[in-house]
Amino acid sequence: QVQLVESGGGLVQAGDSLRLSCAASGRSFSSYNVGWFRQAPGKEREFVADIRWSGGIIYYPGYADSVKGRFTISRDNAKNTVYLQMHSLKPEDTALYYCAATIRRSYSRTAPAEYEYWGQGTQVTVAS
Repeated sequence: QVQLVESGGGLVQAGDSLRLSCAASGRSFSSYNVGWFRQAPGKEREFVADIRWSGGIIYYPGYADSVKGRFTISRDNAKNTVYLQMHSLKPEDTALYYCAATIRRSYSRTAPAEYEYWGQGTQVTVAS
């Protein structure tokens, strides 16, 4: 069982940066694949980024096209935390951001239904 808690959201101006954190409790978190998703009012939850465990010491990041080059996902397994560094924020990045985790080795990384564990979300609002 894994519990996830997001933090770091807030109200910023377009062009600013934010770093979101996803703190996890539970054993063997280093072997979980972790994704960030977001949901804006009236829209479906969408994939933002993920960091997939290779089975060894390497993790592979992946990004939605809409954030590629602006967002960076990373993790610190010693702290059981995954980060989402966001630069050059745009008003269209405004959403409730969730982190999610799965122990599955074969899954669709962009599909919310593939992740077993979810946090409560942290709000990011980007003013124009």
